[in-house]
Order: sequence, then structure tokens, then C-alpha cells
Amino acid sequence: MFKSRNFLISILLLFWLSPALGQGLSDIEQLGKSIFFDEALSINANQSCASCHDPAVGWTGPIEAINESGAVYEGSIPGRFGDRKPPSSAYATQSPVLAYLRQGGGLFVGGNFWSGRATGEKLGNPAADQAQGPFLNPKEQALPDNACVVYFVCNAAYPVALQTVWGADSCDIAWPGDVVVQCATEGGMVLLSDDDAARVEEAYDQIALSIAAYEGSGEVNAFSSRFDAFLAGAVDLTAQERQGMRLFNGKAKCSKCHTSKARKGEAPLFTDYSFDNLGVPRNPDNPVYDAEGLDWLDEGLGGFLATRPEWAGMAEEHYGSQKVPTLRNVDLRPDGSFTKAFAHNGYFKSLKGIVHFYNTRDVKPVCADPFTSEADALAQNCWPEPEFEESVNDDELGDLKLTDEQEDAIVEFLKTLSDGYF
Repeated sequence: MFKSRNFLISILLLFWLSPALGQGLSDIEQLGKSIFFDEALSINANQSCASCHDPAVGWTGPIEAINESGAVYEGSIPGRFGDRKPPSSAYATQSPVLAYLRQGGGLFVGGNFWSGRATGEKLGNPAADQAQGPFLNPKEQALPDNACVVYFVCNAAYPVALQTVWGADSCDIAWPGDVVVQCATEGGMVLLSDDDAARVEEAYDQIALSIAAYEGSGEVNAFSSRFDAFLAGAVDLTAQERQGMRLFNGKAKCSKCHTSKARKGEAPLFTDYSFDNLGVPRNPDNPVYDAEGLDWLDEGLGGFLATRPEWAGMAEEHYGSQKVPTLRNVDLRPDGSFTKAFAHNGYFKSLKGIVHFYNTRDVKPVCADPFTSEADALAQNCWPEPEFEESVNDDELGDLKLTDEQEDAIVEFLKTLSDGYF
């Protein structure tokens, strides 16, 4: 007989979730992890992927002071900021290659980044396409040349080397003597022969695929929340959490986009990887307004579609649409008092705030100032206008007629989705 109920629960979960948990990291996953946490892969050797995607905060932004204000993170070069809050890098590898699905009225599904611009068309994996972006983005890791990424990875003392995973010739490149200087210089360029340049392109793809392999591992996609334990029949939810789950799947309509049903025996991902304009207000603390002016608008998916001739005709109807994020780990934080930011621009500072917005967006009057913060909007009993009114989803949120107690119940259910319960 087991003397510990917790031990019994652990054994049950081990059998139920063993495919997700795996038996440690494979070589390619370990390589991807080393790259993911390597701060040397930035122009000032001060920023890694994990700097904006920290596991302790649900693989998103880990600095509380930033989350409490603009919610976008400073890059390797001081004073340069992104435009949006870092999305979670967990449960992202399941997103399919971006495609337009005509059934059901037509919608875009897949890709990565909030705008879907990492389509997955290049490497067959949106997470891998996405991994190539921040290294070279002047607002993020800001390296001037993808050859710099390859050089640093090839010369790093990782537990598993690039050559081990991808072959001995992956790093067989004749580097110029000034490569380090060029890689520390904005606008620098690493001059290579045509053959070496081609090998760099191949190695850069291998690096991205390695990162995606780690992001798809059981270490990142742990499926170890209390909700997973509940699905396994190992624990029960409280009455309030059960109420929240019923509302999530029913009256609150959350599950229409944040799908909560398992498919083909797989645990639910709490996203359908589609895009939606929810009318989220402008975040007045976003530093993008200092750089671009108060007239700047986040075009989201529509802005990306406008760059693609085959989809440009649908751009206008998708302006303001952002990727539907997974709700797994939505409340994961170092401690209960730690402030996370929610929505693509971090406008909301609590789960209660964003649930209340979904519930009352179309009920409350419009704030006089479109740059009203969440705290001021709640105090004034109003919500600021959306950036793109024409494409706002008016069917699935805005006037849900939830009580305050029902909002609280949904929040309590969302808290059960944090990994690390077992």
C-alpha cells in the first residue's frame, strides 16, 4: 500500500504523461537549450532568448517593473524596445504553418509572433522561422549578420556541439580575422567566400531548428499543471475552479478560441492558433509611442498580410488581429505578488482585469482619452476605444453578462493551467 497520496498521484501522472515528459533532453534539444540561454548571441553579449522568455514566468517577460508599465522589453542596445509584449515560447511548436482556411467563413491559422509573420514556410516549422528573427532584429539581440550567430555557436563550449547534431562540416567555415570586431559593430558584415556563405545559411537554419526542438521538448511543454492532474483523475478541482471551467467552456465563450478539449488523446493546448482583434486598448506606457508618435497603430496580422500579394486583399479586415495565445502558464509567476502583463501589448496587469474587459468591453462607456491606462479605466468605469474598430470581434465577447463572482471563478480556473504542479 502506498503511504503517500502524493506519491500515488505522481505514479499515475508518470504513466499518463510519460510521452510528454520524455526521458531528458535529446542531443538536438540540449543544443537548442544551450543556444536559447546564451547571452553571447547578442551584439553586447547581454541578451539571450530567455531574457524575454523566462521559464519562471511562463516563458515570457521576467522583469516585473517592465510588466507593470510598457510591457515591451529593451534589446541588447540600450534604448531600443520592441513593439509588443514577449509571447510565451512554450506550446508554440504545435502551431502549424500559416494558412488561410476557407471553411467556417475563412480565417488564418498558424505561424508565430503575434502577427503570424514567422509563417513556417521557410523551415517547415513556425517556431524555427521565429527563432531566426530576434538574433538580427536591431530592437532585440541586434547582431549585424547571421554569420555572427553561427560563429559564436560554433565556438561555444556547449555540452552538445552543433557539429555533434548536424555533422562535422557544419562549422567548417574559414572565418576572417575581424569576425569578432564585425559582430560587435552595428552594421558590421562578415565577409566570406560563396561556399562559406552558403554553409553559414545552412548552419543558421540548423541553429533555428535546434531551438525549435528545445521549445518542443517536454522541458518546455511540460503538461504538468493541476489541470493536467485533474484530467488524469489524480486530483479534483475546487467548486470555484469547476464553476470557472464550466463558464470558460460555456457562457464566457473562452473555449471558442482557447480550445480546452483534448484531441486524439493529446492534452488541450488552450489555443486554436488563429488570430483575433479583441479591441484591446493602447498601452499608454508602450515606448513605441515615444519612437513612432501617438498616431502609431499596431496593425497586427493585417500589417503582415499587406506585405504578401496573395493575401494583401484581406489585410484591411484583419488589421488589429493578433495571435490567439495559449493560456497554459498564463498565471505562472515566481510568487503570487509578481506582476505579469496580459494581451499582446501588456495593457492588462491582472487576469481579473482582462477577464473583466472581455465581459464588459461593450457595456461600459468609451473613455475620453484613448491612452487611458487599465487602472484609470477601471477607476473611471470606462474602456478606451480600440485601434481598429471595424475588425473588432463583436460576437464572442464584449457583453458576456458575467457576475463579479463568475469573473473570479474563471480566474481561479486559469490558475490551474500553470505547469509545475507535479
